[in-house]
Amino acid sequence: MDAAGSGKPHAATSADTQFALEWVLQHADHQRKPFAIVDKRAASILVFESDGRLRGSSAVLLGRGSADASVADIATGQLNKLAPHEQTTPSGRFAFEPGRNLQGEHIVWVDYEAKVAVHRLRADAGHAWRALALASGGITDKRLSLGCIVMPVRFYEEVVRPALGGVHGVVHVLPEQQPARRLFDALRDAANL
Repeated sequence: MDAAGSGKPHAATSADTQFALEWVLQHADHQRKPFAIVDKRAASILVFESDGRLRGSSAVLLGRGSADASVADIATGQLNKLAPHEQTTPSGRFAFEPGRNLQGEHIVWVDYEAKVAVHRLRADAGHAWRALALASGGITDKRLSLGCIVMPVRFYEEVVRPALGGVHGVVHVLPEQQPARRLFDALRDAANL
């Protein structure tokens, strides 16, 4: 767990993440609730308190595919049948909500229709391999999920679940195929800000 409770993003925060944070706070886009920013280029998540103080940040695993949108018809398809390039973590502004998956595990839904959630690293056959990828400094090593945003168990339980696990709010997933500013320009235009 990085920078938990430090009040500011850590030094490795990208310019895109800093821009996103400032934009969210300036426009009260987070509805004065805790929120998160996922930086796909850095394979990281930052979780913020409602006043913009950083609660914590962590490396995350992301979808294998590097596109910024989910494939068409993903809601009707089976995730395990997707080709690796189709296993994407979509970018955008999402209204998240806490919930449970089919196994009863607590998760935070990011895009329910696209079957994308924030969740802890699962203890399954690939657990050791995924844990090593999370600990790795390499960004490309972290492209292992079917599209979900996966983090260490401790970070999920100590930061994500307390901050995001009991409220509806907003998570911004920054694009990797275009400048982040384009996402926020589109949000501004849609809201007539």
